[in-house]
Amino acid sequence: MSAIEVIPVRAFNDNYIWTLVKGGNAAVVDPGDAAPVLEYLRAHKLALTAILNTHHHADHVGGNEELLRHFKVPVYGPHDERIAAVTKRVREGDRFTLDGIGLELSVLEIPAHTRSHISFHSADMLFCGDTLFACGCGRIFEGTPAQMYAALTKLMALLDRTRVYCGHEYTLSNIRFALAAEPGNAAIADWEREAAAQRARGDVTLPSTIAREKAANPFVRCDQPGVIASASKRAGRPLSGATSVLAELRDWKNNF
Repeated sequence: MSAIEVIPVRAFNDNYIWTLVKGGNAAVVDPGDAAPVLEYLRAHKLALTAILNTHHHADHVGGNEELLRHFKVPVYGPHDERIAAVTKRVREGDRFTLDGIGLELSVLEIPAHTRSHISFHSADMLFCGDTLFACGCGRIFEGTPAQMYAALTKLMALLDRTRVYCGHEYTLSNIRFALAAEPGNAAIADWEREAAAQRARGDVTLPSTIAREKAANPFVRCDQPGVIASASKRAGRPLSGATSVLAELRDWKNNF
């Protein structure tokens, strides 16, 4: 039985359209642009069997309609009318198997970046859109810091070996912020050296892993003394509670 490959199809400036390939079949996660997907499918003689959407932003769903003109496939996504192409709306706890790929995925609801944001995960893969990034998290557009912290906590409960496939190549900029937020963390410095070498070669820095995020990502380390101290210094007052620390970190990162 052939293994599933996860291929980053690049789009726009820094998006990755994760393409799951097995045999002659493929499923895509968050196709913001159809053109690079169609090019990849044609070049590798693949048939599209499913589309997955994590949230409604155009750079994640903008290619849906064009792909559906070429392939009549199910579109899995959240209960959100802003993604009109979705044919199979899913919510927390739902499970389904991708046709032609044979991969069972489970759904988690992780609102904050958007109100209906979801993720898809298997035993060892997580497709989390713009909620969890490598060494960072998404901006909070339609939720609250409390929701973001709850979402990240939920994702951190997955197995440490789980590979994290997020939606953008933000790793180096996130690491630079993490070094400011927790300057004594050797895991961040090690990651910076690795990611810098990858980008110098033109390589993708993803996927990360849940274990690596726990060790280096300040947004999931809001209970750690070094992160609390940095956030409190920036706020100009002592902060207590992970939500208040995350809120300060997110505002800091927005202006970093």
